[in-house]
Amino acid sequence: MEKLLVRAVRGEDVERPPVWLMRQAGRHIPEYREIREEYSFLEAIKTPEVAERITLLPWEHYRPDGVVMFSDILTVLEPLGFDYRIESGVGPVIEDPFTGPADVPEDYAPIPDELGYVGDLLGRLERAVGDEAALIGFAGGPFTLASYIVAGGSSRHDEIRQFRARHPEAFAALLDVIADAVLDSLQYQVEQGADVVQLFDTYAGELSPADYREFLQPLHRRICAGVDAPVILFVRNMAGRLDALADADPDAVSLDWTVDIADAREELGDVAVQGNLDPQYLFGDEAFVRAETERVIKAAGPRGHVLNLGHGVHADTPMESVRAFVETAKEWEY
Repeated sequence: MEKLLVRAVRGEDVERPPVWLMRQAGRHIPEYREIREEYSFLEAIKTPEVAERITLLPWEHYRPDGVVMFSDILTVLEPLGFDYRIESGVGPVIEDPFTGPADVPEDYAPIPDELGYVGDLLGRLERAVGDEAALIGFAGGPFTLASYIVAGGSSRHDEIRQFRARHPEAFAALLDVIADAVLDSLQYQVEQGADVVQLFDTYAGELSPADYREFLQPLHRRICAGVDAPVILFVRNMAGRLDALADADPDAVSLDWTVDIADAREELGDVAVQGNLDPQYLFGDEAFVRAETERVIKAAGPRGHVLNLGHGVHADTPMESVRAFVETAKEWEY
């Protein structure tokens, strides 16, 4: 039988909701902070034995149903020819600033050559976890990566929307080449052992509905169709237009906490869902966390639901709250 999380993403009946958390391998775990005292973020993700250790920390503490590789959504920038660094308190900074349409790459370097450390990590994780949990790979989505490229780092997404207005053909070309690189990256991850992949086009909700359908939805559809494994699509701030995500044909749509998950089930039809507890709720006491987690599980129903947060785990989240969240799912019986 396939792994519980894989079956749920495919919309099958399962005995209980599988559970994992976005950013589960991060700063809320003390051992992570200790490791990061020795390695920068980029050093950690590019050193497979270090990334393996960090990836397995939540597995050792909580035993979730999904083990998500410790990496970054920006890694696909490397084969596209954009180097970046992470500055404390600032975030990502693109080394060679984007100046305009002339900087849109026409192609990208081979994914295995540029991102071999990702494949190495997945191989290590497959040996470590085996059949006990699903391995989850991921990549940033075309619009989100384009936002960083055009802004030269973190932004309010004004720059990329201005670029769309001034240079619509170059905007479309930039998204297109990024989409191809993302698809190849995700497929490479599957070939190296990922059971499920998540496409984080987190900022795509900043686009108008018309622009999403014209420029981005076809690329999301192409990526979802091209990966030989179940695909989860995550876009923040899509309340009221989830049908646009469903039309991209992912296996599952990951919901942020601003969406009522029961309403989303009706709007999405047969598409599986993931989510969507407010990450801030993990700052409540154990009884509160369990009650709110149960509310999400009941609202989502027994078919095609992966329990997760509506976004990532905050750095100062109490570990006992994360444990209560995971245990509530693992103790549940449909």
